[in-house]
Amino acid sequence: MVTDVALAMSMIVFSSIICQWLAWKSKLPPILFLLLCGILLGPVLGLLEPTSLFGNLLFPGVSLAVAIILFEGSLTLQFRELHGIQSVVQYMVTIGALVHFIVVSVASVLILDLSWKIAFVFSAITVVTGPTVIVPLLRTVRPNAKISNVLRW
Repeated sequence: MVTDVALAMSMIVFSSIICQWLAWKSKLPPILFLLLCGILLGPVLGLLEPTSLFGNLLFPGVSLAVAIILFEGSLTLQFRELHGIQSVVQYMVTIGALVHFIVVSVASVLILDLSWKIAFVFSAITVVTGPTVIVPLLRTVRPNAKISNVLRW
């Protein structure tokens, strides 16, 4: 396990750059490589332990990062695109999110052999997606305009 904060941050930045490069070369969404790399460096290989590295700064740091990502993502949303798809978006963010959370949690326990606590955290991370994650996925998949508008919301 890495105990030096500077070395840990360097590993995170370097691995993130590699993940972005792999995504660019393979034409797959970067989030796939970033999630896989995070799982490998953390729970699987045990190289990075965020709680011991950052201590009390971990929660506020993650909260600030999430706030910035959500704020930036919300700047790209256009309310006029929501016209005619409100009910679909409503179901997606309520029932769809709940189903996703349950399925990913159970699959994480059964397939990845994670504890329920870690599976819930992993599921919560993957269920909360905004335009920052969705737009690169839409560029790869290229659905029709109506589906694209629903997924952006």
